[in-house]
Amino acid sequence: MFLKKSSKPLHYEDRAKNAKPNIIVMHYTGMDSMLAARQRLTDPESKVSAHYLVDTDGKVYDLVPEDKRAWHAGLSYWHGETDINTCSIGIEIVNPGHDLGYAPFPSAQMQAVMELARGIQSRHNIEYVLGHSDIAPERKKDPGELFPWEWLAGQGVGLWPRPLAEDEKVADAIHNDYEIERLLTQLGYNPMAAYMDVLSAFHRHYAPEKFKTGEQEKSDRTTALRLVALIRQSGHKPAL
Repeated sequence: MFLKKSSKPLHYEDRAKNAKPNIIVMHYTGMDSMLAARQRLTDPESKVSAHYLVDTDGKVYDLVPEDKRAWHAGLSYWHGETDINTCSIGIEIVNPGHDLGYAPFPSAQMQAVMELARGIQSRHNIEYVLGHSDIAPERKKDPGELFPWEWLAGQGVGLWPRPLAEDEKVADAIHNDYEIERLLTQLGYNPMAAYMDVLSAFHRHYAPEKFKTGEQEKSDRTTALRLVALIRQSGHKPAL
């Protein structure tokens, strides 16, 4: 007996042969409800999907198998890679986003995100944990400046800058935006994207306090120091 292969359209596809995920990308849904987001993320016609959806109460929905290619990154870039969908796992986090009343992420939700990401890290060789705004700074703001990246890094998910004395000395030698831009590119950001968009994306992730003072488009010693520390923590020497 032969079983007919289902012709039902899918909201994902196969990864390229031998492609392995090494990036986790965090998103917010930017919609008014979890149900609306789940419907859109599982509708093949929307051409948008993610591997997981995490509700505000911490419930996790498995939407796409990890060995498949979801459609969550779009036009994006990180460390020379432009097909981020092929080498990543996408996590959508229920939040109305900047256009619909951006709000802090509840602790139950973040606990679930942390446990989910840890599980992904245990199954794959994950090198980077990024926001959608990191890989698409000219288009995206999510998961935004309220996302608790520092707390998440403290739980073993992603990096947070922890400067050493040696980083202080290097940061003191950085005096202009040209040098900052070079370091942003070394960290992984797209060198072809507009500098102010990239700088804002970096601050959104690694210096969110700048959004409270309206200084997200200004580089300063904090920017330089955190950049230098992150590059060192990634196993490299700042290229100046």
